[in-house]
Amino acid sequence: WERPHSCDECGAAFNTLITLQVHQRIHTGEKPYNCEECGAVFALSDTLKKHLRVHTGEKPYVCDECGKQFTESGSLRGHQRLHTGEKPYSCDLCDKTFAYLGALKTHRRSHTGEKPYWCDKCNKTFTQRSSLNLYRRVHTGERPFWCETCGETFVWQNSLKEHQLSHTGYPCSRCGDVFPDRSLLYNHNLGHRWRDKQVKRDCNKTFKSKHNLKLHQRIHTGERPHSCDECGAAFNTLITLQVHQRIHTGEKPYSCEECGAVFALSDTLKKHLRVHTGEKPYVCDECGKRFTESGSLRGHQRLIHTGERPHSCDECGAAFNTLITLQVHQRIHTGEKPYSCEECGAVFALSDTLKKHLRVHTGEKPYVCDECGKRFTESGSLRGHQRLHTGEKPYSCDLCDKTFAYLGALKTHRRRHTGEKPYWCDKCNKTFTQRSSLNLHRRVHTGERPFWCETCGETFVWQNSLKEHQLSHTGYPCSRCGDVFPDRSLLYNHNLGHRWRDKLVKRAMQKKAEAGNQQPV
Repeated sequence: WERPHSCDECGAAFNTLITLQVHQRIHTGEKPYNCEECGAVFALSDTLKKHLRVHTGEKPYVCDECGKQFTESGSLRGHQRLHTGEKPYSCDLCDKTFAYLGALKTHRRSHTGEKPYWCDKCNKTFTQRSSLNLYRRVHTGERPFWCETCGETFVWQNSLKEHQLSHTGYPCSRCGDVFPDRSLLYNHNLGHRWRDKQVKRDCNKTFKSKHNLKLHQRIHTGERPHSCDECGAAFNTLITLQVHQRIHTGEKPYSCEECGAVFALSDTLKKHLRVHTGEKPYVCDECGKRFTESGSLRGHQRLIHTGERPHSCDECGAAFNTLITLQVHQRIHTGEKPYSCEECGAVFALSDTLKKHLRVHTGEKPYVCDECGKRFTESGSLRGHQRLHTGEKPYSCDLCDKTFAYLGALKTHRRRHTGEKPYWCDKCNKTFTQRSSLNLHRRVHTGERPFWCETCGETFVWQNSLKEHQLSHTGYPCSRCGDVFPDRSLLYNHNLGHRWRDKLVKRAMQKKAEAGNQQPV
């Protein structure tokens, strides 16, 4: 094919002048087609047409297999591979295959470590553009997902979906039963799986009454004559309907006599009581460890014994033994922090981290050193402190002979060798080896002076400056004898006297020892 029209910018050749002119928009950035709905601009009229379907809702491409509709033909082709099982795109670095080219490109970044998308606010990088777009809400404060029931808003769609289940309950995809708790739904689904294996049309089970037989036969027929007026969920017995309705009424008739906690289901109360009784009825056959819930036992077996990690992260490839741990991990990539402190507004990715943070406000320090009685907010801080008593320094630098009691201290120390300063000020670009140093430095820009003198009211940027200032009121005490001086230089001269007397005493002791050694035997 003759291609007489070539691009001066990159050398690409085209068979018509119009296709060359369209191509040159890549270099010029020209986007002559704009959307009247939202103002988005495009280089091609076809791209604008596709975009308009976002506003019109038009989905002209339909899957013959399942009827699902798509805005683009390429999306339909990719979807159809879910039915055929075709995965034409394979990774040349491992044996994984993919139905979509985009999925392969994203996967390869887990091998190369490439993160081409970065946040212009904090420089955090991402392997996928979608992850960056989600993360930006951390800076903008955008909360686009809201609950129609109570009006609460959310940064992430997953957070909204999880929240909505607190209103609607957790529905079973097999039979429509709804449960107020995810663990109850899980146990219910175990029943489905058991019936799939065990139940036949005639199971020969016997009953004491016709009524009980009739109720049982609904398992086989699937009949669900009792429906909820509130949400339409259907149930095979009246009692299961009544239990379900507690989701809507908020009724929680089962209460714990130990702590007063209330529950909608007796089974949930039974599980809760194990917190007080210490009962752990689920035992691991491998190691004998006991658990309060069957789900905890299954998680333990995967983590410790089988090594099974069926849930993997699309962003970085990390694998997890439970779905919930994967969802928590994904907050690293999305920046989601659903737990907030009501005292100061600080937000956290984990509920445990919030609990630890709250101790800053309550002053609670539950971890006590047996050696000296000092108290700590975290168990890790206590363990580190105890090394001061034992002298243990398990962390050693591979670039010099220094050892440290804390892993964090080793990491900070190694930056002296490498010159790394990962924390930088967004006001003046000054860099720091420690986050705490950056936080202190920021006061230079904000004007914050959080330390104040109770005697005269003067404020200070740094705690050390306050301590130094307070000595102007109290005087400078000698740590050896307790004498107090109005000036640091006078204290210094006083300490010279202590050191001089120490030398005299030492010299006298040496002379006495020498004289003793010279006496005749």
